[in-house]
Amino acid sequence: MSAPPSAADIEALVGHEFPGGTYTIAHWENFLLTECTGSEPLPDGLAHPAVLFHMPILGAGTSIGGMFALGRAESDFSIGIESYDWEILRPLREEVAYDVRGRVTEADRREGALRGGPRGTYDRIRFRFELREPDGAPAAVSTITWTYLRTA
Repeated sequence: MSAPPSAADIEALVGHEFPGGTYTIAHWENFLLTECTGSEPLPDGLAHPAVLFHMPILGAGTSIGGMFALGRAESDFSIGIESYDWEILRPLREEVAYDVRGRVTEADRREGALRGGPRGTYDRIRFRFELREPDGAPAAVSTITWTYLRTA
């Protein structure tokens, strides 16, 4: 196991860009998301907003595991979700190849109470993913903020 990151290591993540790529919401995927949320299918091939939990991450060429590794999570249980913020600028649709880019916009070390627990040290990393339609028009922005608890 590698040494825990320093505060400078975490701060140096600001500006990190994921490889980027495209993501197409398949009809079957949208159907399953709609079913698992107990919703009725949306008309005209509209995608359920829940697609924004995973689509931006995968489309940007990374994964949850990759984001854990980037922040050097100590374990799967050391990650906390501070927020997921979605801005849907245009309706998301099935079978459209969206261009996806992602980067780290904030990263720092903090001290204090985390998740209502005892005081401690944690790193806070904010990721921003931008989705564009094939014509380049902005479609959505997903901003994800995670905390990485440090025990060492």
